[in-house]
Amino acid sequence: MGMTLTEKILAKASGQSVVEPGQNIWVDVDLLMTHDVCGPGTIGVFKREFGADAKVWDSEKIVLIPDHYIFTADERANRNVDILRDFAREQGIKYFYDITDKGNFKANPDYKGVCHIALAQEGHTRPGEVLFGTDSHTCNAGAFGQFATGIGNTDAGFIMGTGKLLIKVPATMRFVLNGEMPDYLLAKDLILQIIGDIGVAGATYRTMEFAGDTIERLTMEERMTLCNMAIEAGGKNGTIAADKTTFDYVRSRSDKPFEAVYTDADAKFYSDMSYNVAELEPVVAQPHSPDNRALARECSDVKIDRVYIGSCTGGKTTDFVNAARILKGQKVKVPTYLVPATQKVYEDLFTYKYDGQTLSEIFLESGCIEPAAPSCAACLGGPKDTFGRMNSAEVCVSTTNRNFPGRMGEKTAQIYLASPYTAAASALTGYVTDPREFIG
Repeated sequence: MGMTLTEKILAKASGQSVVEPGQNIWVDVDLLMTHDVCGPGTIGVFKREFGADAKVWDSEKIVLIPDHYIFTADERANRNVDILRDFAREQGIKYFYDITDKGNFKANPDYKGVCHIALAQEGHTRPGEVLFGTDSHTCNAGAFGQFATGIGNTDAGFIMGTGKLLIKVPATMRFVLNGEMPDYLLAKDLILQIIGDIGVAGATYRTMEFAGDTIERLTMEERMTLCNMAIEAGGKNGTIAADKTTFDYVRSRSDKPFEAVYTDADAKFYSDMSYNVAELEPVVAQPHSPDNRALARECSDVKIDRVYIGSCTGGKTTDFVNAARILKGQKVKVPTYLVPATQKVYEDLFTYKYDGQTLSEIFLESGCIEPAAPSCAACLGGPKDTFGRMNSAEVCVSTTNRNFPGRMGEKTAQIYLASPYTAAASALTGYVTDPREFIG
């Protein structure tokens, strides 16, 4: 009987030759990630259930990454990071990406940035493995041909003590995208198109597997954008088969062995949808849901107050390169916030050259606000002093992944989710703008 990529990974992790959708199985976990928002709760569960002096199952298979509420004066937020630090010291956690100087993030050599992109850049995401994280966008790592999904503090606390978790095998929905990507489209347009088609509950507790020759030509960072937002359709995980692009990325960052697996030709899918990407147009998700899709050109009368380019979904190096392509030699008409996902991306803003200029030179000459410290920042709202937090009923075009009421701060704010192209184009006009107005 043929199996899908996800089913094969879970079969191997459970020591079985075959698994089927709906089956409950115990899996061995390759990596557990938690951050400053959920880490303290996870640690609390672990200590309550396994004892105050208990040791974690494997101190080299847990990654602790403060990234959400870190550049803030909020005492409760800072206390959370202190809890992570104490636990890492007590347990001898090898991979703790600490931040100790909130005023100067560049003075923190151990700090990496937003968990999902940091995991990839630090070589923690490998084909064929099982990754759980206390963050719904952990499915970002499915871009590497692994099973990666978000869990709650209770499950994470159990994994901390045992290295195992009981899960139900998800059925797989396959999305086959073929054709040459039009010059004005990005992965964000593809995933917003799909979510608009199936709805925010359309993939509930199912795998979203992305395939086709369009996907094979995408960079790792663009593949991450697709898998990152599987959760926005209710997906358990998103995944893409590993190939040379994957292997080159992973092997340059990790020397640990891994074994890629692939969907069988006779595998059974819950559903199978096909797209010709040449027929697609730039889209946005209107307030207040990721599936409230509209063509960007249909929203040209929507006046905006700001643009936000950042987050694990839209703050990678290639996202900023794409934004720079639109902004170069132009002037923004609204405040435009830039939040790199990681320290590495921040450095790239000042070293990577596009058409003879560094990205930061292009952004600053166009009138953007100076790039902020790498973190989740306004993507999850946060304390009042969070960079870019929306504190008034403004309209924002954002490269982030969610636009629920209050997601970026003020509940009456309106967020239009868009690609870096569309966000940058909108910054230049002060209205939601189809990037084809600036891409010939």
